[in-house]
Amino acid sequence: MQRYYTRACNFYYGDQSRILVSKKKTIPLHQIKEISFDYIEIISRKSKRKISINQIKYLPNDLKKKVNLDLKKIKTKKKNFSNLEFKKIPNILGVLNLTPDSFSDGGKFNTKQRGISHAFKLYNDGADLIDVGGESTRPGSKTVNKKNEWKRINEILKSIVKKIPISLDTRKSEIMKNGIKLGVKLINDVSGLSFDSETINVLKKYKVPFVIQHKLGTPENMQKNPKYNNELLDIYDFFEEKIKLLRSKGIKHNNIILDPGIGFGKKLKHNMNLIRNVSIFHSLGFPILVGNSRKKFIKDISKKNDSFTRIGGTISSSLYLMTQGVQILRIHDVNEVMQAIKVFKEIINK
Repeated sequence: MQRYYTRACNFYYGDQSRILVSKKKTIPLHQIKEISFDYIEIISRKSKRKISINQIKYLPNDLKKKVNLDLKKIKTKKKNFSNLEFKKIPNILGVLNLTPDSFSDGGKFNTKQRGISHAFKLYNDGADLIDVGGESTRPGSKTVNKKNEWKRINEILKSIVKKIPISLDTRKSEIMKNGIKLGVKLINDVSGLSFDSETINVLKKYKVPFVIQHKLGTPENMQKNPKYNNELLDIYDFFEEKIKLLRSKGIKHNNIILDPGIGFGKKLKHNMNLIRNVSIFHSLGFPILVGNSRKKFIKDISKKNDSFTRIGGTISSSLYLMTQGVQILRIHDVNEVMQAIKVFKEIINK
């Protein structure tokens, strides 16, 4: 039997969206009147077609039932958690790398004073959470043992975790456990919970919210000719199977975030397809996080106009992702992105 997927599309944002919602011409995303849509794309592995929301009633019964089930998830209001407010799009996850070798800022903030200072700067610039990591997972990076990883982040975490909301970027269950005991509000595991066999047990025991990120391969080999049948649908299926696994292991809460993993085992064409069609993941029913900041796809597109910080490409992709309803953006340059968001919203609102 052919499998179908539903992607909300043709979004409206700001005052225009509010007006159209009030006239019942668009459907608000997760009951947020500021962003709404009036078309859906019905996708299978063989075809895709766009129809207006008014045409759904004319679909064959089985397909109409599937689309309406997906729409229910797309329309359902999200409950807030981990200092993230889901009626606000986007929330910002500020990046604090306490590593000597991260791809864009390795070594800049890996001393106690510089790390603490930058955490507060990111928060004061507008980040809702600060994502603290002690292990680089850039392409080609090597695994750091848990003792060294914890040594890199321990003192800084202790200094800031009671003062500003913290997300912990780690693949290791023992690091997660240590961070949770200190008071971190979110676990961000770039391995999709697959690196450490104890991770799911820790998340179940402590009931802490967490991110499931898709990646193909390991940091050492993930960019060596990654292949998909259909990256958009393959990753959708990955999330669906992962949620089923978590339910079978006893994790029943919905404080889960999905990250398609831009740059983690993806070529430029894969990254672009995921960004363009990111709204497909709304039909899974969980908040979406995208790490677009300073990523290599910006260099691949801009070529001679590439810069070390890639702020231009980060801002343009951030604004697009915001208009597709992505709830969380993982950002290095929080001040610049927040400025762009404020100006964009002012321009489109009358």
